[in-house]
Amino acid sequence: MQYTIKFFPEIIIKSKPVRKQFASQLRGNIRKLLKEIDPDVEVIRDWDKITVRSQQNDAESRAAFINVLQNTPGIGSFLDVVEYPFEDMHTLYEQCHALHAHRLAGKRFAVRCKRVGKHDFKSGDIERYIGGGLNQNSDAAGVELKKPDITVRIELVHDTAYIVNEHHQGLGGFPLGSLDSVMSLISGGFDSPVASYLTMKRGLRTHFVFFNMGGREHEVGVKEVALYLWLKYGASHRVKFVSVPFEGVVAELLRNVDNPYMGVILKRMMIRAASVMAENLGVEALVTGEAIAQVSSQTLANLSVIDEVSETLVLRPLIASDKEDIINVARKIGTEDFAANMPEYCGVISVNPKTRAKLERVKAEEARFDFSILEKAIEDAVSTNIDQLGHEEYEQAVVESLPIPLAEAIIIDVRHPDEAEQKPLTLNRNQVEAIPFYELHSRFAALDQNKTYQLYCDKGVMSRLHASHLVDSGFQNVKVYRPS
Repeated sequence: MQYTIKFFPEIIIKSKPVRKQFASQLRGNIRKLLKEIDPDVEVIRDWDKITVRSQQNDAESRAAFINVLQNTPGIGSFLDVVEYPFEDMHTLYEQCHALHAHRLAGKRFAVRCKRVGKHDFKSGDIERYIGGGLNQNSDAAGVELKKPDITVRIELVHDTAYIVNEHHQGLGGFPLGSLDSVMSLISGGFDSPVASYLTMKRGLRTHFVFFNMGGREHEVGVKEVALYLWLKYGASHRVKFVSVPFEGVVAELLRNVDNPYMGVILKRMMIRAASVMAENLGVEALVTGEAIAQVSSQTLANLSVIDEVSETLVLRPLIASDKEDIINVARKIGTEDFAANMPEYCGVISVNPKTRAKLERVKAEEARFDFSILEKAIEDAVSTNIDQLGHEEYEQAVVESLPIPLAEAIIIDVRHPDEAEQKPLTLNRNQVEAIPFYELHSRFAALDQNKTYQLYCDKGVMSRLHASHLVDSGFQNVKVYRPS
C-alpha cells in the first residue's frame, strides 16, 4: 500500500529552510509511529509531499496506517494511492473502473490526470478516454468538469500509474517537535484536555502537570486522559507526567485564607509550582484550559492577578471559546467520556468569590499562608515518563502479566471504543468484554468476582495502570493480558 501525504498549508508558505526543517521533522515523526506497525515501512520526503510505502496490505494494517496519519500533527491531507505498472490506456481505464465505478452511482464526476515523463499522448487524452468509459459503464449521473461530486485522480510517472483510491483529511497544525515545549496544567475535565490537544496539534511538545487534591481515584482518571492524548496525538515524542500532592496546600488555604479569595490564591499556588516544574524541564510556557469569564477566577482582573506570581509565559488556547464549542471539540477528539466519568473534587469552593480581586488584598491573604507547605508539595512531586505511567504501581501491586489468556479468564478490552472498533479483539477460547478504561473502576465491582479477569490494551500501559489500581482497591482476581 502507498500513501501520498500533503503538508498542512501553513508549512508550505514558510521560508525554504523552515519548510525543509518542518518536512524533515514530520517525516521522522511519521516513520517512528508507522514502524510500530511495519518495521520495513518506507517514508520518503520530497519538496511538496511525503510518500509512505508498505508491503503490508491487509485491512488491519491499512486501518492502522490511516489512524496514525489522521492523528499526526502537520498533515494537511493524505491520499490512499494504488500503484500499477502502466501498460496502456485501456488497462488503466479497467483499473480505474474496478476502484471507482461503485462510488459513481448517482454522482457527477471528473477525471484528472498528471503526467511525468515522455508519452505519446497527453493528460487530456487519458482524462477523456477514462472519463468516457466510466460514464458509459457505471451508474454515474454524468460528467461535470467544474464542480464534480467526485474526482477520479490519476498520476502517471514514467511507466508507473498511481490511482487515488481515497482522500483523507489530516489533523493539520505543525509537526510535533518542530516548535518549543510547554507544560499543560491538566485536571481531567473538559477544558484542560482540549487545551492540551490544541498545543500538541500546533506542534508544541506538551508535558503534563497534575495537582492532586482528590486522592488516587482522581489521579488515575487524569493519568488516563493524559495518556490517551499522548498515545493518539503525541506518541512520536516522549513527555513527562508530573503529579504534585496538593492536599496540604488546600488544607492550608482552608485554614488561613479568607473564603472569597481561595479560588484565585489556589490558582496562584498552582502557577508557582508549575513554573518550578517547567523550569526543571527547560519548558518555556505553561498551558491552562481557562476561558474568559467561564468561572469567577477567570475574569481578566483575576487572570492578571494569577499570572503575577510567575514570569513564565501562560498560554490559554481556549480563552475566547464557548463551553459548547469546547465540549464539541472534546467529543471530536475522544475526551468527552473522560470528563463525564472523572471523579469530582470540590475541596475549594468560594461562597462569594471575588471576580475582581485586588492584588494588594490577595498578597495580604497569602501572608498568612505557610509557604513551606507549598515548597514541600513541590519537593514531593513525582515526575514520570508518560509511557511508564502505572509501571511502578503495577510492579508494587504484583499484578501478573501473561502473554496468553488463561483458559477460564474473561478478557476485558479496556481500549477507547474508537480503537476497539478499528481493531477488534477476537479470541477463540475466551470471552471478550469491552469496558472502556474510563468506566472500568465504576463497573468492575458489579462483575462476577468468582471469575478471573485479564485486562487488555494495545500498548499494555492502560491495562497495567488499571490492573494495579484494581488490586490496590482490594480486587485479587485481576491480571494483564499482554500478547508478545
